Amino acid sequence: MAKITPFLMFQGNAEEALTFYMDVISESEILHMERYGPDEMGKEEGTLKSATVTFKGQEFMFFESPIKHEFDFTPSFSIFITCDTEEEIDSYYQALSQDGQALMPLGDYGFSRKFGWVNDRFGVSWQMEWK
Repeated sequence: MAKITPFLMFQGNAEEALTFYMDVISESEILHMERYGPDEMGKEEGTLKSATVTFKGQEFMFFESPIKHEFDFTPSFSIFITCDTEEEIDSYYQALSQDGQALMPLGDYGFSRKFGWVNDRFGVSWQMEWK
């Protein structure tokens, strides 16, 4: 069956990001992982090549680019988390904003009880809300 899956391409830190997100987000699971083999283009053998994971049931693909490029992540595409509790949104916001950038601090902006938006230390943009 055809489907749509968010694809996150990193340049040198895909495995670090994957490990970080698995630690931060509850209900995370690695479905598939592939590593670069000997003599593959651009990466040391054993480096994470790609992974398919789920975070709270949503599937994502991670990819370690063997090619350096000038573009990176942008906040115009973000991952949106709907939180069940205030403690959950506080925890995600604190962890994901550490060494990153707060785009909108946690607060009541009129459309939910609590909302926040950050770029994490890898440049990935996250929005979170607690209704």
